[in-house]
Amino acid sequence: MNERELDELFGRVREETPADAGAAERFLAWHRANLAEVPGASPPLRPLPAARRAVWWPALLASAAVLTGALMVRPSPELPTSAAYDAYQGVLGEGW
Repeated sequence: MNERELDELFGRVREETPADAGAAERFLAWHRANLAEVPGASPPLRPLPAARRAVWWPALLASAAVLTGALMVRPSPELPTSAAYDAYQGVLGEGW
């Protein structure tokens, strides 16, 4: 398949057909019927207005930045010499 044929194929796929509209209507009818059958099911939630929406993610990011900064400022403890380090030093000499 060349590029022109692919463009035509994708163009046909993007066009909505009556079958697509019918499938969407059948799905929505099924979904609404399921919501009606479930006792205590609430209607779909509406988004809150911008003034009432909770803005928690900037505080979360700021807390993470402060915690990361506090951990980075603290110097790491001196690491103990390991057997591998001693082996390298013995084979390669001082200052390898």
